[in-house]
Amino acid sequence: MKNKNRLKQAIRDKRIARGYNLNFPSPHVIEILGPLDFDFVWFDGEHGPFTVEHLEHLCRTAESVGATPIARVPDIRTSTILQFLDCGVQGIVGPHIATREAAEQLVRACYFGPLGERSFGGNRGCDYDYELSDKVAYYRECNDNVVVSALLEDGGVLENLDEILSVEGIDYFDVGPNDFAQGLGFPGEPQRAEVVDAIDSVYRRVRAGGGKIGADVLRMAPVKQLLWEGGRRFLEPQQ
Repeated sequence: MKNKNRLKQAIRDKRIARGYNLNFPSPHVIEILGPLDFDFVWFDGEHGPFTVEHLEHLCRTAESVGATPIARVPDIRTSTILQFLDCGVQGIVGPHIATREAAEQLVRACYFGPLGERSFGGNRGCDYDYELSDKVAYYRECNDNVVVSALLEDGGVLENLDEILSVEGIDYFDVGPNDFAQGLGFPGEPQRAEVVDAIDSVYRRVRAGGGKIGADVLRMAPVKQLLWEGGRRFLEPQQ
């Protein structure tokens, strides 16, 4: 079994995990930030140029500094999610979850049975099948050590949210404000009052249904923002 999932443990401990978002593949950034002991590193596999080879190197590097690798996948097809898990990713963020069926598909792809239908392969994500004599226990341990998140970012979420929340196996929910605004008919206006109110309504309904939202479990900084802020401070006139 790879390193324990620090985000999953934070959820259990009811504390806020801290990490950062990489939308470009750079093991060097992970190594440089390693001494700061972030809980997780989040790869944007939907919008970033991540290949399978990139993901394996990134997961190795994250594991080497004790950070849990989490990834937003480009789609929720079983084959797509399996590639990320087989590389060693320990948390899956499924985009565009707008129906119960999509939520169920996300769960099926992320977990081994009996919770899901994840396929077992003799790769690094399955510890290369090295001396795994008790596969039942191993499947259970993997299921306990993976984080599953549903990203709600389509207009249909408002009508289908109760059914989405009824699906078991999702650790937390979040809203992609830009795509959600577009789904509501307001492209490019995530700060529009109607959009903000709709997002607040989604969050209230998730919590009222016993679920968690991203802000309940994690705090994340984009690496590009860290670079910009560091560069601005460096360029400030000396006193």
